[in-house]
Amino acid sequence: MKQTFKIKEKIQQLWIIFIPILITQLAMFSMSFFDIMMTGKYSADHLAGVAVGSSYWVPINTGLSGILLSITPIVAHLVGANKKDKVPFSVLQGVYAGIAMALLIIIIGFFTLNPLLNSMNLENTVHKVAKNYLISISFGIVPLFVYNVLRSFIDALGKTRVTMIVTLSSLPINVTLNYILIFGKLGFPKMGGIGAGIASAATYWIITFIAIWIIHRKKPFIDYKIFHRFPKISFSKWKEIFSLGVPIGLSIFIETSIFSAVTLFMSGFGTKVIAAHQAALNFSSFIYMIPLSISMALTILVGFESGAKRFKDARHYSYLGIGGGITIALITGTLLFIFRSDVAYLYSNNYDVVILTSKFLLFGVFFQLSDAILAPIQGALRGYKDVNVTFIMALISFWVIGLPLGYLLATHTELGPFGYWLGLIAGLATGAITLSFRLIYVQKKQMRIQKSELA
Repeated sequence: MKQTFKIKEKIQQLWIIFIPILITQLAMFSMSFFDIMMTGKYSADHLAGVAVGSSYWVPINTGLSGILLSITPIVAHLVGANKKDKVPFSVLQGVYAGIAMALLIIIIGFFTLNPLLNSMNLENTVHKVAKNYLISISFGIVPLFVYNVLRSFIDALGKTRVTMIVTLSSLPINVTLNYILIFGKLGFPKMGGIGAGIASAATYWIITFIAIWIIHRKKPFIDYKIFHRFPKISFSKWKEIFSLGVPIGLSIFIETSIFSAVTLFMSGFGTKVIAAHQAALNFSSFIYMIPLSISMALTILVGFESGAKRFKDARHYSYLGIGGGITIALITGTLLFIFRSDVAYLYSNNYDVVILTSKFLLFGVFFQLSDAILAPIQGALRGYKDVNVTFIMALISFWVIGLPLGYLLATHTELGPFGYWLGLIAGLATGAITLSFRLIYVQKKQMRIQKSELA
């Protein structure tokens, strides 16, 4: 990662960092994508079970582990300010914090899993698959959290291609294990959705060990000597990590858990609706990896420039990312509108499920435009280390506006389950508009500070 001076250079650097992140995110998400798609080919009941299980797993995967994404702006600022000697301590404290968080989640899950599932109106097979899917995949929580810290360190140095290679190398393993365990090949019993959980947990362990080996053996990471010594736990450093990371993680958790909450509400509409909703949500989330990757790239670049106090350059990166996100969303939204029926057939051969999935995907088209604005803005604000307002607006947009509106539309209009999706779209649009003003405010504030320092 280097300082840039022209807009063309900034576009090139943004592109160089963005593309590997996108491929990495798509590969990471593909684990869930193949879990759901391959389980759907096994049976609709198992697809519904994985859908319910995913409704609990996704907030943990993306939200709570998102707390550890604070390592990215922390390291980016240190590198930008040329304080590289402080990087190893921050990374290892992040690893310690990640392990502690993972163990806490496992303990909480041990006591709450049965009551949560028992409170839902689930068929016996769906209940069994959901429970065992979550138990299976929970064995991968510790390595997943550790990997997120290590990946944040690697990405903060601008070496996003490395995490891309690590994740891509593990994807064929995940698909192969899915095939063997879901459908009972090579002498293994047919496990359906439960096998998908086991396959994902094993894959998380694999990518974590690969990342540790690379950081310990390859340049430029070896120069930071991350694993050469292990300092004691520093709660003061944990305070910095969590003070920055908790708003990041909670804002992500709020966004992902709202979709999980909707999935739980969908249980009242029957197994086919649950399966169709989850299939459409899964593909919409797959496309969401594009604006999310732009967001992560902006966190790195804006953090690097902001750490070096080059606020004008940081602002240019912000607008380039938002503009690029909107352009790509127009393209992907159009393609999804045209081919939504074909996409639905990827998930199920059941005609009723396909028709319902296609209808849900029509609403998914409108997700793309709001996400294209919201996600890059969130990434830029994280690069500025401005995270508290993002969390507050996520809470208001989704839980105060989106979910209540969706519930009213679903229960008091003819929209039925589709009303929830319309409510979510309204929440996304609200967040995009309000955080746009916040980004402008933060940028103007930093420019005023810089002018006063020069004066």
